[in-house]
Amino acid sequence: MWQNRIVTGQVMMPSQANPNGNVHGGEIMKIMDSTAYAAARKYAHSNVVTARVDELEFHQPILIGDLVTCTAQIVFVGHSSMEIAVTVDVEDLDQEAKPQRALSAYFTMVALDRNSRPKAVPPLVVDSEEAKKAFEDGRRRYEAHKARKRKQREEERAQAEAKKTLRDPKAADFKK
Repeated sequence: MWQNRIVTGQVMMPSQANPNGNVHGGEIMKIMDSTAYAAARKYAHSNVVTARVDELEFHQPILIGDLVTCTAQIVFVGHSSMEIAVTVDVEDLDQEAKPQRALSAYFTMVALDRNSRPKAVPPLVVDSEEAKKAFEDGRRRYEAHKARKRKQREEERAQAEAKKTLRDPKAADFKK
């Protein structure tokens, strides 16, 4: 399972924050994307690109001086795409409190060959009940995304056809 997981950490600096000391969400999203990239690239043994980010949730603020630990775990693999569960935990280094969950999201990365075309990736080894559940949840998100894209393409085709018919009324007669 460790082959599918990457953990990174860094202390947040003033250049990453607003004047009130809150770290910009985009800074954390960049760390999440980089960590997901590292996990996917290691797994696929090729270049990868971010295709989608789902369910990005901010749970609590991150401040200057906080330690951010980002964990990326591959949870689902399709033909050339990989879904990576990414979590960000924050720890106030001036306190003795346990780290708290600050952000979570699912990143979809696509493996690319040397010609920047999608490349097949190895099947994911699912070796625990927790991994099986995460894999099935990932499959459901993948299938739901495909269904939304299919519906969107159908709606766009119908709109294009309607515009064509409005421009050329004879086109509607021709179809009959």
